[in-house]
Amino acid sequence: MAEAAFGRDKRLLTARDYAAVFKNPPFRISDRYMLLLARPNGLEYSRLGCVVAKKNVRGAVGRNRIKRVVRDTFRRQQQLLMPMDIVFIAHKGLDHLVPQAQTQCLQKNWQRLARRADQVGEQK
Repeated sequence: MAEAAFGRDKRLLTARDYAAVFKNPPFRISDRYMLLLARPNGLEYSRLGCVVAKKNVRGAVGRNRIKRVVRDTFRRQQQLLMPMDIVFIAHKGLDHLVPQAQTQCLQKNWQRLARRADQVGEQK
């Protein structure tokens, strides 16, 4: 069960980590409710950072619920992803979806990210 944990090693912790992903991400997956930015990290595992702005999701309960759903779906999809640093950015309206719809939307976007990374990996 240890591989299902979301420890410190699986998180983007510093401003430098976030800035590296924001600077020039080779992978951008977006839809109406979210944006995923990702770049290969050279490690043996993926790391995740969440940005859920108060401007986009007003209530603290909604922001925390979104982050919990994002972390949970990330843990479940981790084996599909190549090692990369990923930043999740919530857009307005994501908090109006029920958690099951949030999960489905996230799973779809994780799979899109994995496919795009595989396509780039095959080209090299």
